[in-house]
Amino acid sequence: VLLALAYWQMIIAEGAYLGARVVAWTYDLVASRYDAIKQFKPQNESWFVAAPLLRELVEVESPLVLDVATGTGRLPLALLHERFRGQIVALDLSRGMLRQAWRKLAAYSDQVSLLWHDASRLPFFDGTFDAVTCLESLEFMPHPREALSEMVRVLAPGGVLFLTNRVGYEARLLPGRAIPRPEFEQVLAEQPLSDFRVRRWQVKYDQAFARKTGERVVAARQGIELASLLRCPACGGAVQRGATSFSCRNCQHTYPIREGVVLLAGHDGRGTS
Repeated sequence: VLLALAYWQMIIAEGAYLGARVVAWTYDLVASRYDAIKQFKPQNESWFVAAPLLRELVEVESPLVLDVATGTGRLPLALLHERFRGQIVALDLSRGMLRQAWRKLAAYSDQVSLLWHDASRLPFFDGTFDAVTCLESLEFMPHPREALSEMVRVLAPGGVLFLTNRVGYEARLLPGRAIPRPEFEQVLAEQPLSDFRVRRWQVKYDQAFARKTGERVVAARQGIELASLLRCPACGGAVQRGATSFSCRNCQHTYPIREGVVLLAGHDGRGTS
């Protein structure tokens, strides 16, 4: 019984019921082997990941995209291989996964910013992004509905939300995390979203697209600075960039940049690095 419980908790649930830090730790352990385990193929990534999102963003000249729980940079890399012309902010709580992402994405540092932070309180101003994505991760978050609300908050009016939701027999082993499709559709309907579509995606997931209600404001996105998007996790104030860190103009908290990653988690007064 204990072995079965441990297998469920750490393999199937990936530590989801033990807190976000445990989930991040489990991914740290497998980060160097993660892509090999998943066997991602460029052609499939283009077809299943990049192409659907690019179709939704066809009218946006230089989209600003937030990828929540980016892992090893699956979605950013897929977009960039399709000659994506916008900018991407990729966020994850596993530093091991972010190290792998940086190794793959370092050549695109002018288009991609990597942040170490969780999804429970996104460090961005309201209505910032043209698209917010979260693939194969929502069910491993401590409070998936609250995380979804945060993603919608930072999405600009008219912007695109691209999510996956766990379904199938394993979803029944994740009570309170995986959301059955009828309930998932209701959760989306409760958000300020319109035109949401949910359909089966690959094997274990549903795919959901939606748009935030309100009129889209076309803005010049080319060359936008990360500092103009971020707000301080500690106090919510604006930040400025230095040579090796970001710092809050209000409370003077500093957030180091190491190995291409901005370290926001653990430097926000709520944890340690």
